[in-house]
Amino acid sequence: MRSMVALQLTIANPRYSIAHAAGVLKNGGVIAYPTETAYGLGCDPRNRHAVQEIYRLKGRDRSKPLLLVASSLDQVKRVARIDGQVLRMAKKYWPGPLTLILPLKKPSVLVPGIAAHGEVAIRVSSSPIVQMLTRTFGFPIVSTSANKSGQPEARSARSIREIFGAKIHFLLDGGALPKRKLSTVARVKPDGSIEIVRAGAVNV
Repeated sequence: MRSMVALQLTIANPRYSIAHAAGVLKNGGVIAYPTETAYGLGCDPRNRHAVQEIYRLKGRDRSKPLLLVASSLDQVKRVARIDGQVLRMAKKYWPGPLTLILPLKKPSVLVPGIAAHGEVAIRVSSSPIVQMLTRTFGFPIVSTSANKSGQPEARSARSIREIFGAKIHFLLDGGALPKRKLSTVARVKPDGSIEIVRAGAVNV
């Protein structure tokens, strides 16, 4: 079994750890990293093998799509269409823990399973770590809670090690995170009404 590489993030110099994590993503690896809500599992959403590995690690139903995080609205526009009322909502709540379900941009480079029914769930994260990571990687990344499906979210590097052992390639150790709600997941319908798919940290 391979050994998991773990690097502790420090305020003084996070760039080396972030660059290493981005390199793992580019090589098709799976990483664990802290977000503004909990630790997440991430990979390149264009890499079929990496996406399948995350489903396997979590024991997640493959019919359930995975969320993405991005560093900016421009990154979001690389994978999704966003305009009108949805764009106004995004500008109001982003960066922040609001995940929007948006129409998929065509043609799409995303692995089937990331996007379902022509839609993709994505947010611009308010976490400086996630922003630096996705900016360094140059593309949105998968952000699904780092846990076994149906189990509590991991909020420390220690929990990641206990849950996954050496089965992931890289761990960005951001220390213990306080308990927070996961991101709110919402969809704006054609008639302008808002459907809350998952209640969470943002009260829309």
